[in-house]
Amino acid sequence: MREHSARYFSNKDCAYYPCHQVENQEDFNCLFCYCPLYALGERCGGNFRYTDRGIKDCTDCTLPHAAGGYEHIMSHIQEVLALGKAAP
Repeated sequence: MREHSARYFSNKDCAYYPCHQVENQEDFNCLFCYCPLYALGERCGGNFRYTDRGIKDCTDCTLPHAAGGYEHIMSHIQEVLALGKAAP
């Protein structure tokens, strides 16, 4: 990944860095600190689970932070935008 490019950003000064346990922290991408695909529910493509209370838990998902994460998110971003247009 390119350091601080349009597709990659690493904030090693963040109090939560890294927010997920990964093998290689050098490739950890902070660009999508909050995943824009969260609203897609089961269609996001990440490693998530629903809690007993029905809340989507993405603790074990590193998709937005891993190599190829930017491309995956951008390939689904139109779905997220469509949700925003459909909202009252």
